[in-house]
Amino acid sequence: MAVGIFDSGLGGLTVLNAAQKRLPEVDFLYLGDNAHAPYGVRDADDVYGLTVKAVQRLWDGGCDLVILACNTASAAALRRMQEGGLPKGKRVLGVFVPLIEALTERRWGDNSPPREVAVKHVALFATPATVASRAFQRELAFRAIGVDVEAQACGGLVDAIEEGDMILAEALVRSHVDALRRKMPDPQAAILGCTHYPLMEQVFQDALGPDVQVFSQGDLVAESLADYLVRHPDMQGGGQSGFLTTGDPRKVSDQATQFLRRQITFCAA
Repeated sequence: MAVGIFDSGLGGLTVLNAAQKRLPEVDFLYLGDNAHAPYGVRDADDVYGLTVKAVQRLWDGGCDLVILACNTASAAALRRMQEGGLPKGKRVLGVFVPLIEALTERRWGDNSPPREVAVKHVALFATPATVASRAFQRELAFRAIGVDVEAQACGGLVDAIEEGDMILAEALVRSHVDALRRKMPDPQAAILGCTHYPLMEQVFQDALGPDVQVFSQGDLVAESLADYLVRHPDMQGGGQSGFLTTGDPRKVSDQATQFLRRQITFCAA
């Protein structure tokens, strides 16, 4: 039984890549909604509708568990989908959860009252839609008190990464870090709140300086998934993977191959 991984574009491939390395025995089915990317500039209702449609496609493809490897979709759709009720035997998880678990050093199922944590000043770099949703701050507030989160909307960065323009992407990272530091001069930690951003993790780290701990999502999500699958061993398979896109399969395959630097072949969703 495959684990579904959904993203609006190519960013979720960073999550898939980390998950495949951590869990080589698991089958994965990836769906990129490239025809409607990027989600970061869409309103919440639009993102919700697109996300529900994509998750249904993965369920139809045999995935009982779907990971929203898209922070914008997680912010706009995850809680709404869960509160609306999911079909029996189906689960949808978002990428905020492992980040918040790492930052607060407590498990997601720990429903004890919020408590103080070591990190007090957190920089959040994300898409405009994720920043506008304040979903990360809301989820963090359930588990921690006294944490100051300063968010920076990184306009243009996803487009530059997807187009392979790393010179522009690096310039944008440094510009967004400078803008963040004008609001929060001394962050203790930085959250890369978009699955595209791990490709620029070292640039973020260099711009922020060695004293800032940078939290990136790929490895954290992979470790969280591994923990989940220990409790659900029936989901392990033979290590197969499939790739679906709502866009042009040939174009997306070429972009994905460049993105991950290994051959990726997409089929039409």
